Amino acid sequence: MRWIKGVILAIIALIVLIFGILFAVRNQAAIPLDIIWAKLPPASLSLWLLSTLVVGVLLGMLAMTGMYLRLRTALVRARHDQRTQQKELNQLRTRELKEAS
Repeated sequence: MRWIKGVILAIIALIVLIFGILFAVRNQAAIPLDIIWAKLPPASLSLWLLSTLVVGVLLGMLAMTGMYLRLRTALVRARHDQRTQQKELNQLRTRELKEAS
């Protein structure tokens, strides 16, 4: 079952790659980008879009870092509490067995 998932993901990745290459080949017109505080030199539309995608992904990862660290800390704390409770439960079970004997 795992290999089927891998094959499907590989096919999807290949299709996305092919569409990306076709998009880059068909959009070679040089377009200057004028943002609010700067005018950037002309470059292909595909380059601008790819760079925008990369910046967006990096900003998204940066924005999620705080939540990731908070959830990771909560997970470590919960695992510690679970281990403590498991030790206490084991002690109670052994005490109960000793008292029953």
